[in-house]
Amino acid sequence: MPRTIPIFLATLMLAAPAAAQGKLTVYTYESFTAEWGPGPIVEKNFEAECGCDLEFVAVADGVALLNRVRIEGAAGRADIVLGLDTNLTADAAATGLFAPHGMATDMFDVRGGWTDKTFLPFDFGYFAVVYDSQAIATPPASLKELVEGDPEQKIVIQDPRTSTPGLGLVLWMKSVYGDKAGEAWAKLRGRVLTVTPGWSEAYGLFTKGEAPMVLSYTTSPAYHIIAEQTERYKAAAFSEGHYLQIEVAGMTKKGAENKLAAQFLAFMTGPGFQDVIPETNWMFPAGKLSKPLNPAFDTLVQPARSLLFDPAEVAANRRAWVDEWVEAMSK
Repeated sequence: MPRTIPIFLATLMLAAPAAAQGKLTVYTYESFTAEWGPGPIVEKNFEAECGCDLEFVAVADGVALLNRVRIEGAAGRADIVLGLDTNLTADAAATGLFAPHGMATDMFDVRGGWTDKTFLPFDFGYFAVVYDSQAIATPPASLKELVEGDPEQKIVIQDPRTSTPGLGLVLWMKSVYGDKAGEAWAKLRGRVLTVTPGWSEAYGLFTKGEAPMVLSYTTSPAYHIIAEQTERYKAAAFSEGHYLQIEVAGMTKKGAENKLAAQFLAFMTGPGFQDVIPETNWMFPAGKLSKPLNPAFDTLVQPARSLLFDPAEVAANRRAWVDEWVEAMSK
């Protein structure tokens, strides 16, 4: 009997999986970590490569993500912050919490190439008004038609103080209307059913039939085509063009001391991450794929014009432009 105990323990040790070699903490947004989002597959793929423990910590949306990083400061747990976009990178860099990525950037497939030394892109897409074709026969064909259209046809939008799509709409309106954006918001207010903190809540209300339109992306209909085999939900093509969103990840100064952070950024640019993006995050990949995109992506709206403010211009004006939105929407 005395010999059976160490033999039993030795058998357990041989059968047990190897302990994870280190831990990486990634802050991101809720739809990324949802069971239907890219997070679970990305976690599985990266852990298989690194032999480590990848922990996702999620907040509602991208602006909320930046707010959390700011509040936590140097005491924050994040090694990687994934889910900001170029409308927030200047503000994020100004916190002094991020470290240079130290990677080559010539492999990224985004408009104009990529030169940022702190943040790396992982996907991109264009904001759009997605509508239910069973509820709206003739969708708005421009931002002007959306603003001045039938107030009985409601839209759900997101709050620019917490949501990157919400901020994207503010910038879209500003890029088209300029100094007249406040007046445009006042007109649009009557069509807004509600304002949600993030994208997930807004899109959920839309698909439940609470409103026939929602602020989302030109790529959103691909989900319905591929996953649900329906073309009921469509993106409206706007004649003024569509505002571009490029989503990014950055390594914190804390993360720079964790070798897994640099490994994750390199992993993010390749197929183990990028193959997951199109049909879980429903955006265009920014890095290398191992297979072509589903043909459904070829059927999507192609913006007549790509709209995008420089990150520094957004940083200089974001508060004033969001305040303009708050004032118009609260009257």
